[in-house]
Amino acid sequence: MEKLVYIALFAPLVSSLFAGLFAMSKREKFVGVIASLLLVSSFVASAMLAYHVATVGAVHVKLMDWINVANLSIPFGFVVDKISVTMMVVVTLVSSIVHIYSIGYMDHDKSFNRFFSYLSAFVFSMLVLVMSDNFAGLFIGWEGVGVCSWLLIGFWYHKPDRSREENPSISPSWAANEAFIMNRIADLGMLVGIFILFWVTGSLQYDIVFAALPSIAASVNGSYILVAAAIALFIGAMGKSAQFPLHTWLTDAMEGPTPVSALIHAATMVTAGVFLVIRANPLYSMEAVEGVSFFIAALGTFVAFFAASMALVNRDLKRIIAFSTLSQLGYMFAAAGLGAYWIALFHLAAHAFFKALLFLGGGNVMHAMHDELDIFKMGGLRKKMKWTHIYMFVSSLSLAGIPFFAGFFSKDAIIETAFNEGTIVLWAILILTAGMTAFYSFRQVFLTFWSDERYDVHHTHPHDMYGYVLIAMSPLAVLAVIAGFFQKTFQAFVTSVGNLPFSWLPNYEMSEHTHHLVIVLTLIVLTVAVSGIAIAWFKYGKKLKRSEKTENGFIYKLLANQYYIPQLYEAVITKPYAELSQVMWQKVDMKVVDSTVDFIARVIYKSGDKSRAMQTGNLSHYLNWMGLGAVLLLVATAIFSIIYNING
Repeated sequence: MEKLVYIALFAPLVSSLFAGLFAMSKREKFVGVIASLLLVSSFVASAMLAYHVATVGAVHVKLMDWINVANLSIPFGFVVDKISVTMMVVVTLVSSIVHIYSIGYMDHDKSFNRFFSYLSAFVFSMLVLVMSDNFAGLFIGWEGVGVCSWLLIGFWYHKPDRSREENPSISPSWAANEAFIMNRIADLGMLVGIFILFWVTGSLQYDIVFAALPSIAASVNGSYILVAAAIALFIGAMGKSAQFPLHTWLTDAMEGPTPVSALIHAATMVTAGVFLVIRANPLYSMEAVEGVSFFIAALGTFVAFFAASMALVNRDLKRIIAFSTLSQLGYMFAAAGLGAYWIALFHLAAHAFFKALLFLGGGNVMHAMHDELDIFKMGGLRKKMKWTHIYMFVSSLSLAGIPFFAGFFSKDAIIETAFNEGTIVLWAILILTAGMTAFYSFRQVFLTFWSDERYDVHHTHPHDMYGYVLIAMSPLAVLAVIAGFFQKTFQAFVTSVGNLPFSWLPNYEMSEHTHHLVIVLTLIVLTVAVSGIAIAWFKYGKKLKRSEKTENGFIYKLLANQYYIPQLYEAVITKPYAELSQVMWQKVDMKVVDSTVDFIARVIYKSGDKSRAMQTGNLSHYLNWMGLGAVLLLVATAIFSIIYNING
């Protein structure tokens, strides 16, 4: 089994290095093929490990000693348990499909080989993150994912910079820097949390840290320490999973190639924050930090509604899908905060399938429409792009939570959890958000594939992607339909006690009262979701009927401008910081630092220039200077002797 662990982990790294060898050469399709095959081998190894974990038990391997300083000992070790292997299978499956898809999507890009090198490194970093057996290894993967996301979001760095005022679509370089910097801010909080845990436990190994939590909670001020650690770790999760107020980078990241968007939003990066909370469930399940857990649930619920509201009016195909990711991440955090960790992980997996399919379908539309993203400039594409329409229709049904698609089972379980916990306000908001999700999902489908044709039919000839690309997408379509039927099997798998400590998730069962009302609760959610689809159909399904009055209204503008939060950040943080930097450069750096350095240089230069006059080549002149120097030394010695005697 140890060999399978290494194959699953290092095959993406080999893929990245292999593609990197050809980074400076002409694009070669075989680079994409080999890279994809290596990712498929990682998926196969992960699937075999999942079977082993289910039948035999978790696997814990130690590659080597990593850090040994004083009392700190951190091995380079990996654990494949029920939590990590679930993530491994999801990450490698989606990544394999994205790699195959990218062969067609990036076919004409001059940096084809470099793209595959970055993409595979992204997957490797995510696997290090989920497979590590300690917080230090998790943090290494965490930062690796951050660096790779910066490289991939800014992949088309040559595109010109455009300010927000000039165009709501910003440049790839700006978006990459925004994502990187915003996540560095959050990662500082995560580091503080890791330091706190090491300070109170003396270790960063999961099993040692989690085993020590009860004794810490029982100690003096122990509850405060655990609360501080839980808050600090969650700050890191907020950045990676783009929770408010660190959310603006997620939609701006759409400036990267569409396969990158699919990978970031479906299986890597943004799911890392949710994984951290799930992985650290022994901490967040402590009674001492129940307030923090409820805050996580409340914030997740708010973000679910907040993001869905902005998707209602957005016109950008990819950004609508990005807002839906942000909303669904809110659902996951709501479940995790309420203690339903296995439900959060189940929704993470189900969401990965239909969201990757939705993004890749969106990439097909972009490819056919020559990178056009405004859904109001599309329409009628179902006649030209039959398979893409089917894929996006299926994934939208799953996203909307329509029976009996994957999203119905996972999202409905989260809403039931909110009801079961007695958090009626959260439950009501999540139901309302489900209706909004159904509306914006099918608003996008109807405006893109149905209604009237609004593109230039003389210059644009839309068509489906290559056959092998559509075939590669088909497993996601199948899983978007059937994954929900494995809910009970998944629950039994991740909640059954394992052979290693903390290698499983605590079970969460609905109360008897909730079980009695489950049909009523489901019908409420279903009614709201179907109503959202019906409204979208009547408004956009047959013929586009736009109300200029509505689009010029206050609410519309508020949502279209993302509640003016990006503008607020620009005015309160970005511009003042830029102005301060300008002042520091001109007033301090140029006039103080540079002037001081230049002054010292001029003094030395001029003193050297004057001293050159002593070098005459005349021996008598040299003897005179030596005599003068000797006199000066004697005088200085005499003065110091007098001062020394007086003080003595």
